[in-house]
Amino acid sequence: MEESMLGQYPSLAGKPVLISGGATGIGEALVRAFAGQGAKVGFFDIAEKEGGALAAELGDAGATVAFRRCDIADIDAYRAAIAEIEALHGPTLALVNNAANDTRHDWREVTPDYFDTRIAVNMRHAFFAIQAVAPGMISAGGGSIVNFGSIGWMTSTGGYPVYATSKASIHGMTRSFARDLGKHGIRVNTLVPGWVMTQRQLALWIDDAANAEIDRAQCLSGRVMPDDIARMALFLAADDSRMCTAQNFVVDGGWI
Repeated sequence: MEESMLGQYPSLAGKPVLISGGATGIGEALVRAFAGQGAKVGFFDIAEKEGGALAAELGDAGATVAFRRCDIADIDAYRAAIAEIEALHGPTLALVNNAANDTRHDWREVTPDYFDTRIAVNMRHAFFAIQAVAPGMISAGGGSIVNFGSIGWMTSTGGYPVYATSKASIHGMTRSFARDLGKHGIRVNTLVPGWVMTQRQLALWIDDAANAEIDRAQCLSGRVMPDDIARMALFLAADDSRMCTAQNFVVDGGWI
């Protein structure tokens, strides 16, 4: 992402930021965007090669970036990785719960174990990341938490019912935490992407029929790109959004 294309948020300079699922796709755009603002960026992913390469690239360019290979579904490991990053960068002041997996699945074939693994990768990690960093935000007198939702369940999209269930639950989690943490100056919002043109989406699901659906459903022509999501995340993490909490911020080209 070119820094000239972004608004600049002075309050993000030097701010410790944690991002889950930061090695590829939307997550990579988030890491690049926050690094470009001068934030102290820590990020996690199971994609060790891609994450390491991204951290090395940004570090060589002078950014303060730390990567930890971590399976966020393993809560004990995730807590330990968060603690490692906070030991390097200081208490987290912006948490971006981005990681998810929207693999399609047939409701008739879902087992209890599969259900639990999908919830773990799409929702549970966000709850426990908030639990891990909120005490530091409380001590600091404030912070921002950005949870990632999806328009998929809002548009009654089929083919991934457990993913839809987990993403719908994110919205409820956001509003409850916003109430519990707001008195401490902590803002909690849901960033809701539309159909974002990541390499994964392009490789697996974007075909002529998908493009026709997007053209029909979006108010705006063009495509939602990872950088578009990162721009909203920057605003929500920055002090510019100081009175925004318990809200959905939708970036979908006007789909819903």
